[in-house]
Amino acid sequence: MISPPPPRNTRSSLAVIGSGLARNVASGVRLALFLPVRVHDFRATPGDYAALVIFNFAAWLAASAARTGFPGEFDPDAALTVFAEIPLVLGAAFAVAAFYGRREIALVLAVAWASTQVLLEAAGLALFALPLEPGALTLLAVAFIAWIWAAALRAVAVCAGTQRPQFYQGALAASAMIAVALFAFPDREAWIAPEPPQRPPALADERLFHLQGELIERALAGVQPGQPGVREQYFIGFAPDATQDVFLREMRFVKRLFEERFGAAGRSITLASSHDALEEFPIASVTNLARAIERVGRAMNRDEDLLFLFITAHGDREHRLSASQPPLELASLTPTSLARMLQDAGIKWRVVVVSACYSGGFIEPLRDDNSLVITAAAPDRSSFGCEAGRDFTYFGQAFFRDALSRTRSFIEAFHLAAEIVARQEAAERLAPSAPQISVGRGIAEQLDAR
Repeated sequence: MISPPPPRNTRSSLAVIGSGLARNVASGVRLALFLPVRVHDFRATPGDYAALVIFNFAAWLAASAARTGFPGEFDPDAALTVFAEIPLVLGAAFAVAAFYGRREIALVLAVAWASTQVLLEAAGLALFALPLEPGALTLLAVAFIAWIWAAALRAVAVCAGTQRPQFYQGALAASAMIAVALFAFPDREAWIAPEPPQRPPALADERLFHLQGELIERALAGVQPGQPGVREQYFIGFAPDATQDVFLREMRFVKRLFEERFGAAGRSITLASSHDALEEFPIASVTNLARAIERVGRAMNRDEDLLFLFITAHGDREHRLSASQPPLELASLTPTSLARMLQDAGIKWRVVVVSACYSGGFIEPLRDDNSLVITAAAPDRSSFGCEAGRDFTYFGQAFFRDALSRTRSFIEAFHLAAEIVARQEAAERLAPSAPQISVGRGIAEQLDAR
């Protein structure tokens, strides 16, 4: 059955509303871009304001879907934020009108503010999709908020005039409106992305589970004994947290660096917990680390050879390193347990680098005349760079990629790296991580002699 066409007056009303919406949006774009615009360019009726609210809601929904991924579903609870902004905007508009003593400007000011939203939504979607570093993204967010504020003040000037002190009072009302909208209302997306399918832990695969015993035995057996009279360098890498790929990526780089540049090929063991490298490395359990240190201790010539031990993970205020390899429950590595492993293995010359938050807690338990201990942070400070998608932590990048490309001295590399990290943290307004170093008298002489 064919529905009858809508009555002529309905069609004409929709055309009027559509024409007014297009006119208001065009005027709002000029307002936000600080192009010439007059108060009479806006059409302000209750129907026009309602059309803008509906249009802005649709634009917000589309932008939210674009940010979170179009497959998904609408979150009706998020709509409450939009509807809560309506009385906020109208209240601010009537406050400005009261300051000026002109009630007739309230609705036109509300329309002017609403008319800028679609441009601001589109600009925000485009700008925040740029691949920027966290510091640059913060500056962009501040500039974007300043733009919103300036556009709101210009709307007051265009719709009500710039006479003093009314304009100052109106600017204060507009600023309060923006502050409440940005900082008091919950920041929720209107579109909820579907939950990614949960894959079972990789070690649930029987073949990978049983392969782990073979991998650690093969790694231990591959460690070559030191040659008498030759000062050689051994390497152990330990990345016990599978929750973020940055630790695995960083460890791969450092392993390759020491095997190719520092002659550790055939004298290295790398342990890494991961989801995607379980056929490449044995998992980084404390038990496997103890076995690796014991094996290297037996292979080394005690008075000649040096062990470089690199550890990268999350750390906590109790100076325990994170350990994650589902479905296993792994023990955390502590400074005292690491010191005991090194002591029991009889390893005399040691360079230990720990890249983790609060890693400065490793300094005292490992400090002695024959040890160089370097940490990415002070005992009470966080380090940075563990975000998803990165190839290095901040300290790992500065020390291994940047500093050791300029010098073979671990001590000099530390000071270069500490400067690089300090500059990066200052640029991003982060609390300084304050990397730490402890140089024993004997290890300093041993490294100078190499």
